[in-house]
Amino acid sequence: MPQFRLLSLLSAILGLLALAGCAQGSGQQLPPADFVALQEGPSQDYVIGPLDELTIHVWRNPELGAEDIQVRPDGRITIPLVTDMVAVGKTPSMLQDDIRLQLAKYIEEPIVSVIVNKFAGTFSQQIRIVGATEQPASIPYRANMTVLDAMIAVGGLSEFAAGNRAKLIRFDKQTGSQAEYDLRLGDLLKKGDSSANVMLRPGDVIIIPESMF
Repeated sequence: MPQFRLLSLLSAILGLLALAGCAQGSGQQLPPADFVALQEGPSQDYVIGPLDELTIHVWRNPELGAEDIQVRPDGRITIPLVTDMVAVGKTPSMLQDDIRLQLAKYIEEPIVSVIVNKFAGTFSQQIRIVGATEQPASIPYRANMTVLDAMIAVGGLSEFAAGNRAKLIRFDKQTGSQAEYDLRLGDLLKKGDSSANVMLRPGDVIIIPESMF
């Protein structure tokens, strides 16, 4: 008898959890974003990340530059006369200044340019989408990026996704705190509800649970 009561209690608890899981979240809401930005503008200066691909030009000294050089997993690069220079965490302008200072030991007033050909971005700049999506992934953030852009990049929701129970996790560097926001991905992707489209920020994490049924 006690075992029967225990099983009944467990069943009741599981039933309540299932009902709670079906309900839409009631956390913080983000304001809707336009499908097309009203004013295109640059993002914050891009920060070089591991595995980014760079082209480095040295004016009048092409032999000192390099094309399609990949930032190593340890965050460093090597070009002629510059060995194991840290690239990760720097903007292209910061890196070219550091290379210029290094080359100034060997040539007079070098002029250096750094171009990012292919980018992955640092972890703090990537958008991560996990859970019930077709292709969970980390994707580089770009200016004016929205939830719709991110979901297109990963192929949308999976068959059993509970899109309207998705969450967006955002870290605020200024306060050092983490905030959680409700997302209505089901309404956005299946009903075309533009009010469910929101702007993203570098480092955002989108978590998509599976439906209980």
